[in-house]
Amino acid sequence: MLKVLLPLVMSMWFVGSWGAVQVWLFIFCFLMTVLAGHDFYMSCLGYGLGVDYLSYILILLTAWIIPLMVVASEKVKKLDSFTSFFLVIIISLMVALVLTFSSMNYLLFYISFESSLIPTLILILGWGYQPERIQAGVYMLFYTLFASLPLLVSLLALYQSGGSLTMGLSMKVIEEGFGGCLWYFCTVFAFIVKLPMFVFHLWLPKAHVEAPVSGSMILAGVLLKLGGYGIMRVLPMFSAVNKSFVWLWISVGVVGGMIVSLSCLLQVDIKSLIAYSSVAHMGLVLGGLMTCSWWGSSGAVIVMVGHGLCSSGLFCLANMVYERTSSRSLLICKGLLSFMPSMGLWWFLLSIGNMAAPPTLNLLGEISLICSIVMWSKISMIGIAGVSFFSAAYTLYLYSVSQHGVFYSTLFSCCSGKVREYLVLFLHWLPLNLLILKGSVCVVI
Repeated sequence: MLKVLLPLVMSMWFVGSWGAVQVWLFIFCFLMTVLAGHDFYMSCLGYGLGVDYLSYILILLTAWIIPLMVVASEKVKKLDSFTSFFLVIIISLMVALVLTFSSMNYLLFYISFESSLIPTLILILGWGYQPERIQAGVYMLFYTLFASLPLLVSLLALYQSGGSLTMGLSMKVIEEGFGGCLWYFCTVFAFIVKLPMFVFHLWLPKAHVEAPVSGSMILAGVLLKLGGYGIMRVLPMFSAVNKSFVWLWISVGVVGGMIVSLSCLLQVDIKSLIAYSSVAHMGLVLGGLMTCSWWGSSGAVIVMVGHGLCSSGLFCLANMVYERTSSRSLLICKGLLSFMPSMGLWWFLLSIGNMAAPPTLNLLGEISLICSIVMWSKISMIGIAGVSFFSAAYTLYLYSVSQHGVFYSTLFSCCSGKVREYLVLFLHWLPLNLLILKGSVCVVI
């Protein structure tokens, strides 16, 4: 992994132009795609780094989203808003994420996991839109750090009792009891907040609304997946304790998803609506992961990949509207079908992806998640039916209110879309709809 990554990073460092960085990032993405394999388990070992099946899927998602972030952030280049520093932050974030997903040591994973917070915070504070971005950055920082300190203590306790923090070697099974439960919650809490679970989700809509388009894309596309990835890595140690708390996570995930879906119908900010919909989807992912079943784990990975592509594309669309109208309010951004007719198709294609309509990858993942949760408890069908119904309701609300009606009288005719914008949206939509033809790519074996 480092043999591929380090030359690209060094080349991008010396060749600081916007176009060169875009080309190198796409080359890195292409190389990661070409190197894909389906029969490896911890390959390319060395320096405490290795890639297994789950890691590779999420590294490939990172390599796909990062170049699209740079292409979508053309306004930073046009305004010459600290362009070189912006590119350095993007590359630093990519390195932190690749290290996180390829760490074989829990302590290295923790350090990389936390270090991805710093470039994200700089993106929000440096290139955000409103003065409230400072409050949003502080919310994100304190929510994440407050939840992560117990994880560090838990890892140190694991090292003291097990003698190793290497994944696989330190897999001692924690027994039930008060100590085991406390250890379990200290370890899982950091990932629950990062996912984010309902109740601990308040930092996410604030961060999304105030972040630039690149920040929203990486938050929705990859950073939320750190929570699910971390849970999958640490849960085998707590298999005995976790059995006693599956009811808690499924209840909060499903009921919280339904409550958040209802709150989506009250939103008038486009980015806020898309951000709240992410919380609803991650509630199902949490429930599926905690069942520890094959259906749940595979469905969670598929939904994480599908949601990363779909949600990132919707944030791109919201930014395109904002650049033309200087507003994200659904009260002003109405009648976009008349105002930007060529974008109507992309709004439709990504909206149906958000409600898990066929043939998107989200459909395959949500079927697996629903099967895993219903197999655990048939009563959960009531909550899942509510989540599915309201998911379609708020997506139709977003599409119909934004596309139909009479557009605001102060708006004038403008460019409906540029080739660069169509390319970004197409590269979000293509894998979202094609990967379902090869669903085994995203299935955890």
